[in-house]
Amino acid sequence: MPVRILTRIATDSKLKTGGLKIARLERRIAFILKAAIEAGATRAARAVGPPGGAELSVALIGDSEMRQLNLDYRGVDRPTDVLAFSQTEGEFGDVAPDMLGDVVVSVDTALRQADQAGLALEEELDLLIIHGVLHLLGYDHEKGADEEKKMKGLENEVLSALNEADNLQ
Repeated sequence: MPVRILTRIATDSKLKTGGLKIARLERRIAFILKAAIEAGATRAARAVGPPGGAELSVALIGDSEMRQLNLDYRGVDRPTDVLAFSQTEGEFGDVAPDMLGDVVVSVDTALRQADQAGLALEEELDLLIIHGVLHLLGYDHEKGADEEKKMKGLENEVLSALNEADNLQ
């Protein structure tokens, strides 16, 4: 399944100095999307649309922009680590069936969380992008304990597949 990734890095993002290579990040995102679709095949089949492929946009931004997005779309006046905006739901969800949606990650928050968890920035970004992609595929941990457990299991499954692929390189 071809996957097209559009990546945007905001000017207020600390990633500008983080040394993360965008081409490598885009390859990881494509792998995450493919692994998430394979892991959650039932819901993914509905979400992905045509067998020709899928498109996903990932924006890496700073806390100030994330805070505003979180306020505008969730009514929460603080930054968060990741937001997902589905393009397959709602009134116009069938306009571009190959466009899954947008995953927006705050690099500032990711850096703090990585530091607290003893992870590298890339590892934290992997976790957040996996989380956002699963939201685009229809999973929602806020719908209850069963859904949260299912989503966490899929996150672990995709992360394991990503780590296994890293070990093969």
